[in-house]
Amino acid sequence: MKFLLSLLVFISFGFAIDNTYECNQIFEQRKAELTQKIEKIDEAREAYEALRAATNALLDKKKQMLLKKEQDINTTLEEVKSKEKSIKELLSKNKELLKAIKEAKDDKISETYSKMKDSAAAQILSNMKITEACKILFNLKPKKISKIMAKMPPQKASKITEILLKGPPFKEIK
Repeated sequence: MKFLLSLLVFISFGFAIDNTYECNQIFEQRKAELTQKIEKIDEAREAYEALRAATNALLDKKKQMLLKKEQDINTTLEEVKSKEKSIKELLSKNKELLKAIKEAKDDKISETYSKMKDSAAAQILSNMKITEACKILFNLKPKKISKIMAKMPPQKASKITEILLKGPPFKEIK
């Protein structure tokens, strides 16, 4: 009986060792599989980190380029505004000069016609375009205008009078 009992314990112990050996083998296989998966995950994480770093570097580079372009645009805009301001100032000065030249020219022409004899002035103005004659007459004193127009042909004087009534800018009436 002891023998049987010993045999039974020995057989069950043998099965247990067999089972333990199989369990250890399965455990080692599973451990190896898990280690491979962990390595793949680590590789994927490293690839992800490298991609993220490259993307961030590219994004930073793009931001720097954008900031530089924005600064260039702002500089150009300031230059344009400065040039626009100087052009407006020059334009204003030119308008003033043109106005002064025109006034001087008109004053000189008016002075010339005011010193002419009425009949000579009437004959010259009668042969001019009506609008030009109106511009000259408009700058003369009313007394001188009346004397010159009295010496003009009545049809020409009446057209000039109609245009003078409308005032500058003078346009020919048809």
